[in-house]
Amino acid sequence: MRIAFIGQQDFGKAVLEAFLKRGDEVAAVFCAPEKPGAKPDVLKTAAVEKGLTVFQFPSLKSPEAEDAMRGLNADIGIMAYVLQFAPQSFVNIPKHGTIQYHPSLLPRYRGPSSINWPIARGELQTGLTIFRPTDGLDEGPVILQKSCPIGADATLGDVYFDNLFPMGVEAMLEAADLVVAGQHVEIDQDEDAASYEGWFRAAEAEIHWSAHVEQIYNLIRAANPAPGAWTTHDGKKLQIFDCSLHRIRKLADVVGKPGEVIAVDDECFSVCAQGGRLEIRKVKAEGGKKVAAAEYAREAGLAVGQFLGR
Repeated sequence: MRIAFIGQQDFGKAVLEAFLKRGDEVAAVFCAPEKPGAKPDVLKTAAVEKGLTVFQFPSLKSPEAEDAMRGLNADIGIMAYVLQFAPQSFVNIPKHGTIQYHPSLLPRYRGPSSINWPIARGELQTGLTIFRPTDGLDEGPVILQKSCPIGADATLGDVYFDNLFPMGVEAMLEAADLVVAGQHVEIDQDEDAASYEGWFRAAEAEIHWSAHVEQIYNLIRAANPAPGAWTTHDGKKLQIFDCSLHRIRKLADVVGKPGEVIAVDDECFSVCAQGGRLEIRKVKAEGGKKVAAAEYAREAGLAVGQFLGR
């Protein structure tokens, strides 16, 4: 098949390479222009190395972008991680239209941080959707879906790189074949089951030690490796990454108050929260790099009885 490819970053690069590997023809690659001083996107670099035509339009709504797409005579458009808005006048140009990847089980978790939010909410399953892009964000009819578990201790990195990334590459190939062969079925999303969440950024990743320990643990998992859940120590930002959860079963086992450091040893330090404690194993101090929590505790003078987040 002859493909018009629209994408960015590592996922876009992997999908592009998967289509090329099996012998599909990529007519051209559309990717967003770099910001001043930024390195070229890895998708652009890969496309240039392979001798492909690359378009970088500031807006895919422009007449120039539509003219470029129209001139490709593509069988299908493939959108693999796209942050630019692509209007119907652009995506409907290829013979069989365009398909797009989204890392959630639509209509749940529409929006730009659809992997973080289900982890933060303690859900046990997520997945991916291949759908028809419309002018509504992640609102188009569904062509293909794949589900995967969210392990009780799985981080954002685990869910994405072990599941949603490799599954997504294969799903794009599968869905493209179905669409071009005319064997796909398009199912409208159920608006009564839909949800939209915005970006999961630093503001959303702040730890509130008064919350239940499971909520805090889920937040840390959802922000690992990015944007990194955070608290403060001695007035400076401290990001928390690897940790383990320990629930409290009875009153006699309660030690400390929420946010209080209740243990420091050669491997980690522990912080009290409602319903349990968290053993912190990897952190990143403001202006520093990721280090073992025990190393941070020694260097920063973190001691039992101190409070985080105050």
